[in-house]
Amino acid sequence: MFKYLLLKTFYNISDIEVVERSRFDMSFKYFLGMSPEDSLIRPSSPTKFRKLCLRDSELLNLLIGKTVSIAFEKGVIKSKFIIVDATHTKARSNTLSPLEVLKQRAKLLRKSVYSVDESIKNELPKKNEDDNLEHELEYCSELTDFIVKSK
Repeated sequence: MFKYLLLKTFYNISDIEVVERSRFDMSFKYFLGMSPEDSLIRPSSPTKFRKLCLRDSELLNLLIGKTVSIAFEKGVIKSKFIIVDATHTKARSNTLSPLEVLKQRAKLLRKSVYSVDESIKNELPKKNEDDNLEHELEYCSELTDFIVKSK
């Protein structure tokens, strides 16, 4: 089940889409340890697993983060960039505005930094409080510059 959730997170697709894609995508089947003729799980199974076994939403993020760090350590992932061949994937429309996406990503980045060093909270650039896209871009740029410099 964790592998299904990992694929779901990596490809940013729904539970139903990850199960459906595992029906015909041989890379999904290989990753899941399935033979081409193996039957699939029910589309509701990843949701039930997440709600019953992973009640703490941070636990899934922790497991995914640990999986990626192990992959880096073992040399499975050698680059800081991941390139995905999206030839056969469906396009998904983004329901969030660019401003909302930036605010969400900045929040996630800050949370990640706090998990490593809580004391850095007061040193980070001041958050953008208005709904101006250019101000949010400037804030995100300052935030990433600060984090890169503080490595």
